Amino acid sequence: MARIAGVNIPTNKRVLISLRYIFGIGPSNAKVICNQLGIPDDRRVNQLTDDEILRIRELIDREYRVEGDLRREEAMNKKRLMDMACYRGLRHRKGLPVRGQRTHTNARTRKGKAVAIAGKKKVTK
Repeated sequence: MARIAGVNIPTNKRVLISLRYIFGIGPSNAKVICNQLGIPDDRRVNQLTDDEILRIRELIDREYRVEGDLRREEAMNKKRLMDMACYRGLRHRKGLPVRGQRTHTNARTRKGKAVAIAGKKKVTK
């Protein structure tokens, strides 16, 4: 099992797919990494040599912000908005959608499970 940026990436998947398991590397970054290092798209992780794994690890450490550093930076950005008490910061603090989505219906991912209101009866027509 290859370990890159503190993450054990799956060995039986293609390199393009396995690199996406690292937080901060998506489809386009994975393709760029493979192209820079000359790794074919159909190559699997268990077919990589130790030298290729080392080159991938060094390239990611040198050119990309991933895992802990990226998570820390995102958390600091949210904290900065909350400390400023700007609109977006208040929405983060309350756990509501930040980018203008409606909350009358939907927004269950941010708001959490729906809570029933005691004493409210359904209106029938």
